[in-house]
Amino acid sequence: MNTIKQTAAAAALALAAVAATAAPAATAAPAYKCASSTNDIDDSGYDGPWPDNWKVTVKTCAARSGSTVYAYAEVKWDGTRFREVDDPTIFDGAKVRVQIKLSREGTDPVVIERDFTELERRMEDSTSGGNYDGSYRTPTLSHRAGPGALADSVLFLDWHGDGRGYGRHEYTGSPTV
Repeated sequence: MNTIKQTAAAAALALAAVAATAAPAATAAPAYKCASSTNDIDDSGYDGPWPDNWKVTVKTCAARSGSTVYAYAEVKWDGTRFREVDDPTIFDGAKVRVQIKLSREGTDPVVIERDFTELERRMEDSTSGGNYDGSYRTPTLSHRAGPGALADSVLFLDWHGDGRGYGRHEYTGSPTV
């Protein structure tokens, strides 16, 4: 009986040793480098007596892990307070475009880009008092890119009733990673 216990104990120790050496090493999350800027944007679909500008800040972030670059944008806005609660007719469209680019002299070539249209629903959602302040963080975009890559973001707003389509609003890109 003693040899069975000794054999079982030895097997358990051997299994524990193998499991400890086979466990994958924990990988640290890549460190993001970010930049942000703010634009004061006029609601061109409204020309009434109340203030109608939206203050929109976009923080654009990029990180690298090996040859893969990760990017996201966080949009924060301070909208108007005179509209009805949860007005779904403020925009005909609103989206933020996140891009991963190679940093080059002159125009930076785009490696990959994606539009995030969930922004429209979020910007048309207000508090119960009709306050249109909020934020939205895009999902993370990733792609293999050579050295010196960066993230960039562009906000597109199509105000309801102005007949102009999407207006393009540029924001500061991330530092290179």
